[in-house]
Amino acid sequence: MDTLIAMRSFVRVVETGSFSAVAKEEDTTQATISKRVAALEAELGARLLVRGSRVHQLTETGQSYYERVVNILSEIEEAESEARSLTAAPTGKLRVTVPTMFGSLYIAPVISEFLATYPEIHLDLKFSEKMVDLVEEGIDVAIRLGDLKDSSMIARRLGKDDLILVASPGYLAQHPAPQHPSELNAHNCLVYSLAARGTVWSFSGQPGDTAVHVNGNFQCDTGCGLMEMLLANAGIAFMPTWLVSPYIESGKLVHILKEYYRTYPINAVYPQNRYIPLKTKCFLDYMEKTIKTDPVLTAI
Repeated sequence: MDTLIAMRSFVRVVETGSFSAVAKEEDTTQATISKRVAALEAELGARLLVRGSRVHQLTETGQSYYERVVNILSEIEEAESEARSLTAAPTGKLRVTVPTMFGSLYIAPVISEFLATYPEIHLDLKFSEKMVDLVEEGIDVAIRLGDLKDSSMIARRLGKDDLILVASPGYLAQHPAPQHPSELNAHNCLVYSLAARGTVWSFSGQPGDTAVHVNGNFQCDTGCGLMEMLLANAGIAFMPTWLVSPYIESGKLVHILKEYYRTYPINAVYPQNRYIPLKTKCFLDYMEKTIKTDPVLTAI
């Protein structure tokens, strides 16, 4: 038995709560992962996990062993990463999750160049609006838009953007543009349902924050859905500049109440470790350079 491999599998079973999830990560079978953990228990002469049909619980010995093993593996991975950074190019599988629309427009177009620069990295890119648990899902990096709440993660600021108010010329022809945020309650406001305060739009463009409660007959969890409704003359929406800029330039949308906006950060987050693997560092550096040199985002 390769003890290090078994230890890594055991740690991931504890973190994901699933033998099958670890098997999928490692491109092997559930039976193989189960045998590794069983062999580890046999070698130690102690049960580490109480297996259940859905939930696996650590024994007291398993809890103590897990805490020690996590530190040991971290030390080993740190040493390996430092050695590779001095002697070799970044390698290995890199799992990244990105917001669907932002990822499609800003991340996906530069991935081929990134992989050409680092050909030994194998990228698994996941598009999702969900705030996934990075440790449980085995994710190395997540690109997140907006203020962060999860203090257990390390964040690296990649850039920033503004939320701005937009509507179509067709909508404004039927509903004169508001002159102040307080007048938004007389308009059909299209809401992004995953926003922390979906029906409360707050602005930082004026001295002192302004917040208004908005109403409307439509909300959805994707920017694509909001864009379709905007272009169909359905109402006003509070949208990211990176998404609506081309439509404003073409005249399909109008930027209203220009002095009112909300600036938010674009961050990369990753699990806390004593070191950053070289493959992760290269990806972070590349994305920071890409975002900070983008003409739309740098115009903010």
